[in-house]
Amino acid sequence: MISRLKKRIQAARGEIAPDLVLKGGRVINLFSCEILETDVAIYDGVIVGLGHYDGPQVIDVRGRYVCPGFIDGHVHIESSMLSPQELSKAMLPMGTTTIVADPHEIANVMGEKGIRYILDSSEGLPVDIYVMLPSCVPATDLETSGAKLSSEDLVDFKDEPRVLGLAEMMNYPGVVSGVGPVLEKIAAFSDSIIDGHAPLLSGKDLNAYMTTGICSDHECSLFEEAKEKLRLGMHIMIREGTQAKNLRTLLPVVSASTVRQCMLVTDDLHPHDLLQRGHLNHLLDMAIEQGLDPISAILMVTRNTAQYFGLKDLGAIAPGYRADILILSSLRPVKVEMVFKRGKKVVEQGQFNYKSPHVNSPDNLSSMHIKPYGPDAFVIPQHGNRVRVIGLICGQILTKSTTAAALVKDGVVVSDLEQDIIKIAVVERHRATGNIGLGFVQGFGLKQGALATSMAHDSHNIVCVGCIDHDIHVAVKAVETMRGGLAAVRDGKVLAQLPLPIGGLLSDRPLHEVARGWEEMRRVARDLGCKLDEPFMALSFLALPVIPELRVTDRGLVDVKRFQHVPLFIS
Repeated sequence: MISRLKKRIQAARGEIAPDLVLKGGRVINLFSCEILETDVAIYDGVIVGLGHYDGPQVIDVRGRYVCPGFIDGHVHIESSMLSPQELSKAMLPMGTTTIVADPHEIANVMGEKGIRYILDSSEGLPVDIYVMLPSCVPATDLETSGAKLSSEDLVDFKDEPRVLGLAEMMNYPGVVSGVGPVLEKIAAFSDSIIDGHAPLLSGKDLNAYMTTGICSDHECSLFEEAKEKLRLGMHIMIREGTQAKNLRTLLPVVSASTVRQCMLVTDDLHPHDLLQRGHLNHLLDMAIEQGLDPISAILMVTRNTAQYFGLKDLGAIAPGYRADILILSSLRPVKVEMVFKRGKKVVEQGQFNYKSPHVNSPDNLSSMHIKPYGPDAFVIPQHGNRVRVIGLICGQILTKSTTAAALVKDGVVVSDLEQDIIKIAVVERHRATGNIGLGFVQGFGLKQGALATSMAHDSHNIVCVGCIDHDIHVAVKAVETMRGGLAAVRDGKVLAQLPLPIGGLLSDRPLHEVARGWEEMRRVARDLGCKLDEPFMALSFLALPVIPELRVTDRGLVDVKRFQHVPLFIS
């Protein structure tokens, strides 16, 4: 190491030639917040100097911008439906060189084996994948997950070189109430970064939540909510993903005095969005279009994120920093021309020029252990005249808790298509318990058929919405037969399906194939009358019992504000 440091020093001083010189570019300086025309010298994968340099390899970048690689500080790989290897191939041409992943989804399916899969399969990829350990497996005791991870289980991963801390603490009621096992996890990672997840939490409960050392939140959906959390010292991750879109609402919170406490993240981004719109480059375009100056926007996907996570050699163009560098031909919009990873050019004009290590897809990460069931398992006998209904909110993962008159035929409650109220079912798939939670949801617009998926946050049981019980049964059975995936059904016939064989969450196919399959699923959903842009994304969040107000798990309806199960019928 000492000899390498000496050579870096020599290259910085001009005593030996650097490996690469980026000549005359417009360097985005994130310390002084200005743009400087200068050379960038790289040696041994590290930036060794700014100034005038020459060497055996010179790339003329005059007139173009030299920028640090983008960093996504909160992303669930599973939502992309891509393996880490395929995801890195997709993201790198978009300028993303580092992500911080929370493998919460696959951990809820496969426990420690799922975390190990993410770590092993992301080793040596051109996009550095760091991991925050999932804090809530299961997310709550209101559902059945495939695994349970204690503080002791998580500590076993703590010394992994790419593990940074404890991921989003979703069980905010457990934190505020001082629940023992929840606090044990926080205490075990008190010397690490601990991410938060506290939608609409405010006042003294927010104080209580933050006093444990939790120091970020990506769940803000209101300007005043973000402002309150900023004032208390929270780092705000402004999220713009496929389903949760908060950037336009929250961007006004960013000012000269608050910008260094803010990040842009995607959280959950599905494959077609990644293919059609991009990744953090798209968020930058949105922020700049909304009036944020480009340097402030770039801070929020580079240095701010690196500093928050303690990645001290990432996020800037300066001596001693890792040579993860982008050459941008434009800032309005952001256009990535070249990508350098540790000083090696890996992308030029959108072409991926890096040979990723071969990773064998695991054959033991599927979980489909379901007690036999028939169409009658989805029948709801009448036990009252009014039912609770989950109300969708456009563009949000929040829901409303509403009520409606039960539509009854032959003594059973059925979907009320005139009121846009259809049945929803969650079938437990991990432990063959036979649990099937049933309810109703309003806002899909579905006129016929059924839609089902094994991506159902957070325990990822099979969730299905449908107009009639027979189609619900066929759709759930199709997902089970694929050992995970998405299915659309009409009149008992499977119209389209997308297999996700890795844990029922991920494909082993490249982005364009997965995106094409996803688009086909969306098209068929529209043909069935669905009016949502992202029906399967919306569906996947309806089983998440930590986001207000009303949800459904395999064990029944959940009032998230009260954090308890509630009956479907209102007496």
